[in-house]
Amino acid sequence: MKKLLYIAYYFPPAGGPGVQRSLKFARYLPDHGWLPTVVSVDPDHAAWPALDESMLREVPAAVNVVRTRSRDPYAAYARVRGQKKSESVGVGFADDSVPGAFERVARFVRANFFLPDARVGWVRFAKRAVNRLLKEGTFDAILTSGPPHSSHLVGRWASQKFGLPWLADFRDPWTEVSYYDQLPFLPWSRAIDGRYERLVLRDAASVITVSRAVAELLRAKSKRKVSVVPNGFDPSDLEDIEPIRGNGFRVVHTGTITESQNPAGVWRAMRSMKDSGADVRVHLIGRVDASVRKSIETAGLAEALEVTPYVPHRQALAYMAGADCLLMSVPRTRQAAGILTGKVFEYLASGPPILATGPVDSDPARLIREGSAGAMFDYDDHKGIRAFLDGQYTSGARPDMGRSDYLAPFTRQKLAGDLARELNRIAE
Repeated sequence: MKKLLYIAYYFPPAGGPGVQRSLKFARYLPDHGWLPTVVSVDPDHAAWPALDESMLREVPAAVNVVRTRSRDPYAAYARVRGQKKSESVGVGFADDSVPGAFERVARFVRANFFLPDARVGWVRFAKRAVNRLLKEGTFDAILTSGPPHSSHLVGRWASQKFGLPWLADFRDPWTEVSYYDQLPFLPWSRAIDGRYERLVLRDAASVITVSRAVAELLRAKSKRKVSVVPNGFDPSDLEDIEPIRGNGFRVVHTGTITESQNPAGVWRAMRSMKDSGADVRVHLIGRVDASVRKSIETAGLAEALEVTPYVPHRQALAYMAGADCLLMSVPRTRQAAGILTGKVFEYLASGPPILATGPVDSDPARLIREGSAGAMFDYDDHKGIRAFLDGQYTSGARPDMGRSDYLAPFTRQKLAGDLARELNRIAE
């Protein structure tokens, strides 16, 4: 069996969507001839937005996980604010309250003094662990997972020092990530960040990413081949799931919802339904930006709103399965068409119809349309959204998933095989 050095900052017991891809690859790569050794951060030193101890059970016993120390700005930020570090770690600038002067200064410091990202303090500790592992044992390839894209700097260094082929996995874009324009870069820091990105794209033996649109973006930057290994879902996660239901017609969103994702057209349509006598409810599960709460209240849906903080992954799946309609909102960003998260696939696999807002010609819109699983509407198309919700409210029908094999290409087991083939290619 070939040996893989897998560098991933987000790994169980970290929670959240960024963990799923690395965890499932580590779980299923041994079935395809690759045994990973994972280098990650120690939970006591990590800047993770959430913990999910339950996912540790999925890490195979044969997979060695090496934990390291780290230094990051969140610990100091939390001390100044009188918070726990976990309370100060944001996701895509989803703030529980409206950012004040202190938060704006903190964003300026992060943008200009922590490059390429706020986890750069992990790099030197990760390098030490990688250096020891590569001197003590033999590996056939290196894989890095970003964001944080500082992980790729570790892979680039190790590849050059030890002569191993290195694959860089972009779960999100780098300088076009959805919140990038919210960072107050100075010209010099933006230039340095762009240079880091170009070096990684130039020097990696292989680059993979999650969607066609992001692949095209990275190809345009680097003039090189970029392969697509999308996110997916694990059928075993959905076994014996007991749906969590509630009163009324429940529109459910799981995961972080930021200001750039605020689906104001949905709130307007739901208020119109409520005025017509419909018993509609909004259930948001995860971190919710203060601007989104305010938008819901302004729409007159405060009494119909329920917010549940982050829950373990399996519980989130139970909320998905019990929804009357699943809400997905693509961030309003320049590269919105290529945002294809793992949540999309879990939404598809869980069954309820999907109401999505975003570019109607995007990768997620195409996936939902091809699966007959719901509909994507323009952000402000409240009339189209209202018509869709009226139809679901009246019929309560689940979508017809069309071809029985529709989701087969997106199982985590199959995608691990796709990754293994790419690793085989560069290892040879």
